[in-house]
Amino acid sequence: MPENRIDPAELIVKSKVRALLSEAEMRASDEIWKELGHTVTRKVKEAIRRAKGNGRKTLKAHDF
Repeated sequence: MPENRIDPAELIVKSKVRALLSEAEMRASDEIWKELGHTVTRKVKEAIRRAKGNGRKTLKAHDF
């Protein structure tokens, strides 16, 4: 992976997700972290497009 690229799994705070799962008496398999990171990446990129489309350089909650 090039140095300027972020591993999508690095966007996720695993301990916080595990705490949510624990409350629901669930566990996480190792394969979910990368997919969860990709999901976050897609959502942020969609919000960026929306903000830019509205002439802003600041993301707001409604961009999501």
